[in-house]
Amino acid sequence: MELGNWALISSPSLLALLPLIIFIVFALLGKGNYLGMFLGIIVGFFLTGQDLVSLTNAYTAAISSSTTVIGLLIMFGTGLGVLMTEARITHTLVYWIVKRIGINTRAKGKIVLILSSILVCGLLGTLAGGNAIISPILIPILAALGITPTVVAVLFKVSGEIGLIVGPLTGVTLITMQVTGLSYGQLMLYAVIPFSLFWLTGAWIGCNRAQRLTEGTEHYELSSDISSIDSITPTPKEKRNTIIFLISFVVLITYGILMKQSTSYALTVMLLLAGIIILIAGFPVDEGVKMLSKGIGSQASTLVLLLNFTVMMDLVNAGEGFTALGNLLSGLAQSGGATALALVSAVVGGFGIETAAVLEIQIVAEMFSEMAIKAGLPMGVFAVSILAATRLTSSVYPTSNFIGQMITARCDNTKEALRANWIGAAFAWAFVLLYAFIGPMIF
Repeated sequence: MELGNWALISSPSLLALLPLIIFIVFALLGKGNYLGMFLGIIVGFFLTGQDLVSLTNAYTAAISSSTTVIGLLIMFGTGLGVLMTEARITHTLVYWIVKRIGINTRAKGKIVLILSSILVCGLLGTLAGGNAIISPILIPILAALGITPTVVAVLFKVSGEIGLIVGPLTGVTLITMQVTGLSYGQLMLYAVIPFSLFWLTGAWIGCNRAQRLTEGTEHYELSSDISSIDSITPTPKEKRNTIIFLISFVVLITYGILMKQSTSYALTVMLLLAGIIILIAGFPVDEGVKMLSKGIGSQASTLVLLLNFTVMMDLVNAGEGFTALGNLLSGLAQSGGATALALVSAVVGGFGIETAAVLEIQIVAEMFSEMAIKAGLPMGVFAVSILAATRLTSSVYPTSNFIGQMITARCDNTKEALRANWIGAAFAWAFVLLYAFIGPMIF
């Protein structure tokens, strides 16, 4: 999308960020997601001088975008969850994990979520796909423990993003190693592990706060026999079906890792798992498809939300709002030393660029790597700046990653999810600030 002939702004312009600002403000005022988004689209429409043809083209492009894939993953994940419940696989998993393994407290439940998300997202190299696959398994367990959707959404997002920087073969890890010249071990030791620990600590505190504020006002809808764990008694057939499901899940995930499949592979996994459940549970095919469709239909609003969000961000990008912000911030690095350079490069990426993570890393590297070498900035410190630049963006303001994980967690509380993310981001930014000062002295 480009500026129209009668645009009220010229690009790049900070005013182009106004639609996003309106969306955030309305969300923080507790007005929900849609009102602020629609107002943002209207304001962006006039600011950038669009017409109905260009707006139609924007929606057409949004339908075929990667954002739509995220929406489909979320919808089919919910459908898979309905099938798992009908086949009582969900019941058996909840019983085994809570009763047999002993994941019977909220703290343990959140730890399981964090580790599962980091592992699966890191190995598959996809945030949306990884969490969409594990959500039908984890959400009933977390729900049975009373963990609210806002907490699940925040932990899915932060843990999944950490998985992308921990995974040895993810695009984010490989491009960061390339632009910094660090080995995988050096990248983990100097940058990823300390950065992730600070970020997770802040997110954990933010989630504890969110749990207190949302408990009693939001919860997952569970059938009475799942919410009352003591009433669950898996039959031999249910145990057998659950084992077959888990083996199939592990085999499909392993295949995806070995074959280096993309995000869309998660959709194939869900469809295959759905077929396996229909087969082993003995459901008539038509009835099984209706069960799957019931879950998919319950998330129809997902596509409405993601399509409109994509169009709103296209309007922001038409006016090059992020470019204007990046230009404003990058000028500060010219006169600063190594510390200033580390901070500015992190801030420019974190606040001034919104694009695919690999491309964002390349942009930040092109803008600052030469200056970093001249200023004597150690690459371990520069790597932390890159992590902050690419991973904290969607913790500062809503992006497709943020919205996608909210929907995956079946959460619509943008206000509290943002606040919890801000606490996590504050801890991460505190580490970036500290590292920018002491890193050049240590290395």
